Amino acid sequence: MNDSLQTLCNVVQKNCHISDARHGTDYGLCTYLMKMREYFRWEQGLGFQDRLENDAVGDWLTAREALWSSLAEEDFAPLPMAGGLVDPFEVDAINQELEPHGLVYSAGYGAKNKPLFFLGHLERHENPGTVSVWVAGRELARDLTSPAAMNQGERIFIRRESFRRLLWEKLETWRWHRPDNALGRAFACYDFERDLETALDAMVEKELDAVLLHEQGEYQVGLEVGEVWNDMVMDVAYTPAELMARAIRDHWADCRVTLPELIRQTDEASIHFYLGGLSGMRKTLFPRLLQAYEQWSKKRDWQILSEVVDQGRAHWSALSNEMLELHRQHGQAAAWPIKELVEASYL
Repeated sequence: MNDSLQTLCNVVQKNCHISDARHGTDYGLCTYLMKMREYFRWEQGLGFQDRLENDAVGDWLTAREALWSSLAEEDFAPLPMAGGLVDPFEVDAINQELEPHGLVYSAGYGAKNKPLFFLGHLERHENPGTVSVWVAGRELARDLTSPAAMNQGERIFIRRESFRRLLWEKLETWRWHRPDNALGRAFACYDFERDLETALDAMVEKELDAVLLHEQGEYQVGLEVGEVWNDMVMDVAYTPAELMARAIRDHWADCRVTLPELIRQTDEASIHFYLGGLSGMRKTLFPRLLQAYEQWSKKRDWQILSEVVDQGRAHWSALSNEMLELHRQHGQAAAWPIKELVEASYL
């Protein structure tokens, strides 16, 4: 790694540390410790089957939290580019300079308005239709939260290494008790017991297609709701209404693009993984989908899933517009009426 790239990596990583310093406590204790163990594994370049020494992880954790404490009040640093310093959120300008060097950069906001940054090697850059898709491979800088994909307007960033690590975390968690559930059925479609690395690679390749479908759905929904949706989410941040809004938009995107395509392909493995990956809030909001999945699991009748997805597409679209209307009426005080509306609108 040459000096200029090393300097850039250091600055991006510092911004990651600042973000983590402000938001590291957003997780529950168990989730936080698990994510920190995997963060340690990534930072040390260890494989998934390498044993983690508890003392080494503990010492690293203490030092990392001390570092975060020292950075919590700092501003995000501009990135050193050829033409001078660039604001870290000027993603297009930064990537225009990095792409010829086989690199990709992203900066945006995730749940609870947590700033997210990463820098990695660029595997490919495609422009299907009106969106621009960037696929990153090995990552050079990242924060504790490392989503497999992010939609930013007309840009979609797919992070292969982060997605592979996410699958590993889910597999490890499932292996604790090995329940007979959707996630276990998804893992059973691959030979994880005899060849972990090959199975992970195969699952990553397959499920990244589904991740891209979701991001395409997000893009289409974004065209309908516009920037007023992001204004609403910002105004209800750190409340149950924010979690509901994010879950509803995800459901709408998936009922519009992801699930119809998986059903069209009769993709059983991805249906299992999709249902196994639903968060608590998304499960709460859409119990009819869970019921349809259980029926489908027994009968393999794709019409069962197709019907509930059609219902979901209409329901989440209408509910999203009602939420936006409440935000138009109440502004920053919209969190409570939105929460009440959603609690009365489960599907």
